Amino acid sequence: MSLQVICANLIVSIKSFYREKTAVFFRIAFPVLLILVFGTIFMNQDNVRLDFNVQDLDGTDSSAELVKTLEFNPKFKITMVDPAIDAAMYARENKLSLVVVIPKDYESSLIKRIKRKDLKAAVTVSYIYDPSSTSVDTKMQILNSVFAEINQSMSGKPQFITPAQTSILKRKYRFIDFFVPGIIAMTVMTASLFGAVNVNAELRQKGVIKKLSTTPITHTDWILSNVLYQFLLSVISTISILIVSYTVFDVSLLLNLWLPVFVVLDVFAFVGIGMVLTRVAKEAESAAAAANAIMFPMMFLSGTFFPVEMMPDFLQNFSRILPLYYVNEGLRASMIFADNMVALRCSVIIGVFATVVFILGTMTTKWEEG
Repeated sequence: MSLQVICANLIVSIKSFYREKTAVFFRIAFPVLLILVFGTIFMNQDNVRLDFNVQDLDGTDSSAELVKTLEFNPKFKITMVDPAIDAAMYARENKLSLVVVIPKDYESSLIKRIKRKDLKAAVTVSYIYDPSSTSVDTKMQILNSVFAEINQSMSGKPQFITPAQTSILKRKYRFIDFFVPGIIAMTVMTASLFGAVNVNAELRQKGVIKKLSTTPITHTDWILSNVLYQFLLSVISTISILIVSYTVFDVSLLLNLWLPVFVVLDVFAFVGIGMVLTRVAKEAESAAAAANAIMFPMMFLSGTFFPVEMMPDFLQNFSRILPLYYVNEGLRASMIFADNMVALRCSVIIGVFATVVFILGTMTTKWEEG
């Protein structure tokens, strides 16, 4: 081992890195940007406001007072729901994590309890909740503490308010069931993006792509063969994820035709992005850095690991323009909620995006620039 050779090689690597300004930015400035973004997300978590909806079926002064009591809690941000609509359906269609339903006989039962001293008078406030939300347990715990204070004010007497939980899903799901579709989407994205970047950037840098123009293989054949290769890898990884999920965690997911549809759209979308990146950043190192700059924010801001609702409003809006968000939503809609309309909407959105970026990537990948 020669220390002199090691040092010389290190100096060459440093100089090569310094000359590629794009790589310098994505390797140094981009981690700082990530710290700023996620610092904003998790900053002052103790002061975060928890959104939930309230449906007042009683519509009396007493039920209105109960809503005001909940609003006094600084952690809550309450939105009222029309009492004429079905709360569970409303929660599902609008992707709400929690709807609190005040029953129709609230005031009459309260009068019986306070004025008539009827200890049997009680009401049940229903929690219509989405078990896929990791914040819903916190919301219900805080609500329980508020109701406990009301019950405590009637000390020595049976509970007046009894919370009851009702899931918006007919089947019981665990967090792992909601996590698996996100992991599938993320894995396909990562393989497709880096597969396209590594192949195109490295071969272009070595001049291999330019030499391909002298061979029988056409430009279209080259691109489609790479897409097919990425798709096969994605199928293998998806099957592996599902096998482990079913055998180890005993997940309860619905497998249907939407799964291969979203895998195909995921592949085309991120292969297209990868081809565009290799046009913008022609050096293999800078192209990989640019791919990381796209991949990591999308992984964390698209609802793969934690609900989008936990983020500030401006980041929630940003999340909804990311392609991976619609792959996540589409897979969960089809594999958990069996909601074909949501799956169709998400597939159309990601399909349009995939078509645009793939055509753009195809147009920017040229033999003569290899």
